[in-house]
Amino acid sequence: MAVITTTRRTESFRRTTPPTCKYWLAGRCNRNPCRFSHSSPTLPSNAYYNGNTTYKHSKQPTNCASKTLEKPANRAPMAVVSVEKPTKCEPMAMSDEKITVCGLEAVSVEEPTKCVQKAVLIDKTADVEDVDTVIAEAPVEKSRSICKYWMTDTCVHGDLCQNLHSWFYGDGFSTLARLHEHKKAVTGIALPAGSDKLYSGSTDGTVRAWDCNTGRCLGVINLNSEVTSLVSEGSWIFAGVKNAVKAWNIQTGADFTLDGPMGQVLSLNVGNDILLAGAEDGVIYAWRVSSDPKAESPFELVATLSGHTKPVVCLAIGCYKMLYSGSMDHSIKVWDLDTLQCTMTLNGHSDVVTSLICWDHYLLSSSSDCTVNVWVCTEEGILKVAYTHIEKNAVLGLYGMTDAEAKPILFCSCKDNSVRMYELPTFLERGRLFTRQEIRSFEIGPGLFFTGDGTGLLNVWKWLEEPKVPCS
Repeated sequence: MAVITTTRRTESFRRTTPPTCKYWLAGRCNRNPCRFSHSSPTLPSNAYYNGNTTYKHSKQPTNCASKTLEKPANRAPMAVVSVEKPTKCEPMAMSDEKITVCGLEAVSVEEPTKCVQKAVLIDKTADVEDVDTVIAEAPVEKSRSICKYWMTDTCVHGDLCQNLHSWFYGDGFSTLARLHEHKKAVTGIALPAGSDKLYSGSTDGTVRAWDCNTGRCLGVINLNSEVTSLVSEGSWIFAGVKNAVKAWNIQTGADFTLDGPMGQVLSLNVGNDILLAGAEDGVIYAWRVSSDPKAESPFELVATLSGHTKPVVCLAIGCYKMLYSGSMDHSIKVWDLDTLQCTMTLNGHSDVVTSLICWDHYLLSSSSDCTVNVWVCTEEGILKVAYTHIEKNAVLGLYGMTDAEAKPILFCSCKDNSVRMYELPTFLERGRLFTRQEIRSFEIGPGLFFTGDGTGLLNVWKWLEEPKVPCS
């Protein structure tokens, strides 16, 4: 069945008749009165647009005449036809072909630069009691974007809204809790092995401890400095602050300050029995457990790794005792953890390298240039980009894990306040998570997945199927 589309108006018609309200056509106009027309010269009198539906919290347009459904004695009832909105808008050529709908002729002319809202056609003779009910039951194709009005409880469309009214898209997880105790961005989440407590660091200068079973905040550590990174190893928690790394033991309660870094410590990692800290001065600082039992601190600074010309944003440890560092200088450097020497410099991004993770024998890197690079090692021992995945927005962070079927899943946090989940190595999208601000940190626990965003909100997601060990 053909669908009537908007015809091109003549100049004289524009001078005498106001244009049709596009929000009325889409069923979203709540102005009373509205300075645009709530009627269409191209629609027959027995066709209704979604604009005739009165939505909750919206006003009934004053110039929208009430329709009466009458059934002529000499005409058979016509079935209700619902035509879905197209999934995408593509330019179309102008056509003068005449079509017939309900016995009326019209010229189909589709504007080449707009997406035309398709109509729900209801014949006056249809054996229907309530037109609004019929329109409400028409299928609405959902997009993969969250409704920004639903996020603020102001959406008036309800189930008819084409955007998602949910904090996630896809299967495999559901929202469990939203913990909002931090005042600023959550920049690090740590779940020590064997502990039922979760730790979160924030730029509000605090580290909070949470009960994983109840979601209650059990304690607050005030560091009097912005926390920009957080990591745990054994019974130790390490927090990156300005000009230092704060360390404390969750079993003994002992705490220490590791001096040495210049500027903010933006990244932390532990590997090969070495604590590594990437700082704002472009240097990576390395500590080992002190061999002197009488030392004031259980950790001693053993090396400084210089090579980057700008702040070190991210660190990852892979196989063969290799350390990878990403920087604001757009480069990735590869370090040997045995010798603590730089062995390679990778130049595959045109902006800040925001995150690094190792999966099997692959290195994955993300950047503010809206790309995710997959690096592989050649026979010559050189890392090269084997594939580049492109996003529409800057990529802020990566996190990897395997699902219940042992398939590698990549979490990709983007600047549009969403986290996309891809199945590796195909990059087939498995779902999305949404928050009010960009996601800054990730962590996975038994049956739970944690994300921290820029507002200080700690989101707790429940896995419907138990995932396996996360990627490094």
